[in-house]
Amino acid sequence: MKNDQVLSLLGLSAKAGKIRSGEFQVEKAVKENQAFVVIVATDASDLSKKSYRDMCSFYQVPIYEYQTKEELGRCIGKEFRAAVAVVDEGFAKGIIKKLEIQGGR
Repeated sequence: MKNDQVLSLLGLSAKAGKIRSGEFQVEKAVKENQAFVVIVATDASDLSKKSYRDMCSFYQVPIYEYQTKEELGRCIGKEFRAAVAVVDEGFAKGIIKKLEIQGGR
């Protein structure tokens, strides 16, 4: 597997305690204006993707689809994760920058 800078930054964010994962934690972070970016797995269900898109649109949080549930979970040291929220502005800016370069929107 090639060096994936987005997943590396997500892993660093998780080690720093700046990631919220799982449906309820991501939703809470977005609704409490703590999330700076939400990343949804490409293989998440269409209903989940729509739910996250609608919520992020309403609360004006950037949202991206990237990698699989397995990859998202693995990079943060967990099992499968359909979505993660980054709650640190610095990490979020770095992740968004890498996603924009890779065209992951």
